[in-house]
Amino acid sequence: MATVRLLTDEEAGAEALAVFDDIRAKRQTDYVNNFWRALAHDPATLKATWERAQVVMAPGALDPLVKEPVYIAVSTANGCDYCVHSHTASARAKGMTPTQYGELLAVIAMAAQTNVLATALSVPVDDRFKA
Repeated sequence: MATVRLLTDEEAGAEALAVFDDIRAKRQTDYVNNFWRALAHDPATLKATWERAQVVMAPGALDPLVKEPVYIAVSTANGCDYCVHSHTASARAKGMTPTQYGELLAVIAMAAQTNVLATALSVPVDDRFKA
């Protein structure tokens, strides 16, 4: 259950509605998802988050299909169910195959296990790994 009401277009103020319109235009859809609707209570945060997400998730040195699984992995580590679902859908829309998804989950599970072991054992970082 959300801690704030998800604002409809009719309830959102002009600033938030402008961001909703930009989301629709850039994503070529009529849908604005719940994350953005929750953020609409604070139009400045909504706008800043939308603008930053566009920059970070745009094609760059990393392809968007690489960025989405990274986002899924971090969201899994942070326990963000919403983000795991949202970015899994986005990765699939960008071409992630079921085989790639399975491998991603295996990597996330392996990293989680080895992270816990290294942390519990307080393994010192090898000098050659330090920048």
